[in-house]
Amino acid sequence: MQQATTVHEARQAPSTELVATLREPAAEAGELRSEADELRSEADVLRAEAHELRVENEQLRRALNSRAVIDQARGMLMVLAPCSSERAWSLLVDVSQHGNVRLRVVAAALVATAEGEAFPDHLRRELRGALRRLHATERRDG
Repeated sequence: MQQATTVHEARQAPSTELVATLREPAAEAGELRSEADELRSEADVLRAEAHELRVENEQLRRALNSRAVIDQARGMLMVLAPCSSERAWSLLVDVSQHGNVRLRVVAAALVATAEGEAFPDHLRRELRGALRRLHATERRDG
C-alpha cells in the first residue's frame, strides 16, 4: 500500500528527475570549461608557433640581404684579385676570421668602397694578408 506524501515531505525529498534536471547544467558547464581550457591551450601553442615563424622569417630576410652584399663583394674580389668565385669566397672568409669581423660586415665595407667610402684600415691589412696567403698557396699548389 502506498503512503500519501505531504507537501512538506515532497519539498524535503525532491524527485530524482528534478535532481537530474538540476545537475545537467552543472555537468554541461564543466564540459564547457574543459573545452575552453583546451582551446586556450591550443591558442597558446599557435601563438608560440606564430612567434617562432616570425623570428625565422626575419632571420631568413636578413640572410638574403646579407647574401646579396656578400655576392657583390665576391664579384668585386674576382675582378680586383683576379681570382675564381671560390677563391674570392675564401678571401672574404679569411679576412673575416683573421679580423674577427662578421663576414657580412667585411663584404658591406668592401661594397661601400664602390660608393666612395674608405675601406677600414684594419680590414685593409687583413685583406692584404689574405691576398698574400692566397698567392702563396697558388704558387705552392700551381
